[in-house]
Formats: sequence, C-alpha cells, structure tokens
Amino acid sequence: MYIRSIMIQTEKKENTAFIKESVNYLKHLGFENIKADVEGYESPKSYVKKDGDVKITPDITATKRTRKYYFEISLKSDKPRLLKSKWRFIDVLSRMNDHRFRIITTKGHYKFTNDLLNDINLHKTLIKL
Repeated sequence: MYIRSIMIQTEKKENTAFIKESVNYLKHLGFENIKADVEGYESPKSYVKKDGDVKITPDITATKRTRKYYFEISLKSDKPRLLKSKWRFIDVLSRMNDHRFRIITTKGHYKFTNDLLNDINLHKTLIKL
C-alpha cells in the first residue's frame, strides 16, 4: 500500500490546481526551494516504512530563512484515516528535526480539517486560501 500523497489519483487530478495555487501563494510569501508533489515541480523527499509497504510524500516542502517547512493540503477525502496517519508522521518528523509543519486548506474544507486535527490532537493554525 503506497501513501504517495494521501489524495488518491482521481482526487489528486482534481486538486492539482489548488496545489499549484498554494505553491504560488508560498512563493509570494518569500519561500524558496519549493518542491511539490505535482507535475512541473521537483517531488519532495519520500519516506518509506521499514517493511517497505508504506511510502509517504509531503504535498509541498519549502525553505525560508534556512528553516525547512512541510505543507500539507487539506481537502475533503474519502480516506481520512490515512490522512491522519500522514499528518501525525509529518508532525513527528518536523519536531524531531526542528522543522515546521503547516496545513493549507480552503473554504468548504475548514470543518473537515479541524475535525481531523482534533481527532489526532494536533493544534495547528490553518493557512486559509
């Protein structure tokens, strides 16, 4: 089972425009070395579980003032359990390496995102586009 970008392929095709909009927003904020899990951008580093059946790739990574940031796109999904696992992993990874983890969402997805964050006890301020 591969969790490349928790969005399944059909969801990913539908949401490519939002990912690209998020990348443009981050560029506008001064982020550099942006890598995104969409066509046209270099893909961020993937992390593979030791037994090799799970692969996690952050949606977007970037740097600002020498600090690395992980960005996840939060849109309604049919697989919220996988999304929770991915966010928990990225949160632990970012805290271990003194990086930052942010979640980007848009109107119509705030409640879904906040419910997921509450379920896994993450306290994040959302970036709302």
